[in-house]
Amino acid sequence: MIYRFIRSIAAVEKSSVIDMSKRDYYEVLGVAKDASERDIKKAYKRLAMKYHPDRTAGDKELETKFKEVKEAYEILTDDQKRQMYDQYGHAAFEQGGGGGHGGFGGGQGDFGDIFGDVFGDIFGGGGGGRRQSRQQRGADLRYNMDLSLEEAVRGKEVEIKVPTWVSCSPCDGSGAKPGSKPKTCTTCHGAGQVQMRQGFFAVQQSCPTCQGTGQIISDPCNSCHGQGRVEKTKTLSVKIPAGVDTGDRIRLSGEGEAGAHGAPAGDLYVQVSVREHPIFVREANNLYCEVPIGFTTAALGGEIEVPTLDGRAKLKIPAESQTGKMFRMRGKGVKSVRSGAVGDLICKVVIETPVNLNERQRELLEELELSMGKDGSKNRPKEKGFFDGVKKFFDDLTK
Repeated sequence: MIYRFIRSIAAVEKSSVIDMSKRDYYEVLGVAKDASERDIKKAYKRLAMKYHPDRTAGDKELETKFKEVKEAYEILTDDQKRQMYDQYGHAAFEQGGGGGHGGFGGGQGDFGDIFGDVFGDIFGGGGGGRRQSRQQRGADLRYNMDLSLEEAVRGKEVEIKVPTWVSCSPCDGSGAKPGSKPKTCTTCHGAGQVQMRQGFFAVQQSCPTCQGTGQIISDPCNSCHGQGRVEKTKTLSVKIPAGVDTGDRIRLSGEGEAGAHGAPAGDLYVQVSVREHPIFVREANNLYCEVPIGFTTAALGGEIEVPTLDGRAKLKIPAESQTGKMFRMRGKGVKSVRSGAVGDLICKVVIETPVNLNERQRELLEELELSMGKDGSKNRPKEKGFFDGVKKFFDDLTK
């Protein structure tokens, strides 16, 4: 089927030029005037499959449409021709102005090139002879680094050891013995890839002779055995910026694995993880901590000491403070590694109930309770409000 398709296309190409109507090329392909080359190729592929002669059973009108689509494609995917068409229209290609219809006459080889371009987007590229060899870049590496909260907030310089592949020194990464050079592969002629055609499909694959390098090493280096790289443990100094947090990555360009046969090295990513802190919890650039305070301090107010990453700080507790109340200490948090803004320290006070009371302390608390009255509504309004609500709830259930 595919073979008959190619044969029938070739027959159309070799026939006499058909007098096509001068429709707008963008209209022919159904694309906007600012369409990208990729969009034009997608539109062409769709229409070419629709109108190709093997599917149209000799319908001359549809064959004409196929040639019209092909002509539009060839103009709009050529930057110079597209610019001329946008400026002068069809007149740019009439009577020597740029080729006319005859300028597209290319035959079966031309058709294969076009479909190689279109389907190259799917299968990895155009014609094998035109494609340049691509050296395969070395692999990226990841190093997991655990930091304390203090180290993450302040930043530090850390020395790490990374087992990896590095460029071979004797051959300077070429893989060839010093004094010799790699030779161009005769199978792919240095392209590193060969093209296989099945009908109108063109599929690229790595050259089986040189494994995609485009070169043959006949006299390999004794140190790396032709790879151009050797295994080694590198010692690197990593500067951790102040303010990093769990999940942040530090990229060290070119410190990953060296590529084979002199290809560029990959990158090293240092993955940061911050350990839990016994006092502080970090959220974004803010720090949170719980501060226990005594019953008397909460009731009468006072001044307490709270910890910060810069040392001790004073915090004023107003009278009648309730447990769970938040106090914000501005600028005592973490400096953002990106914006430089400094977060806050947010202290949550938790009232500690006295324990291990002696007899006298018990008597004083009982006297305090008696002084507040039977229901204590004046001194404990939240308690009274809660139990009033509970009473109403049960009353409503019995109605």
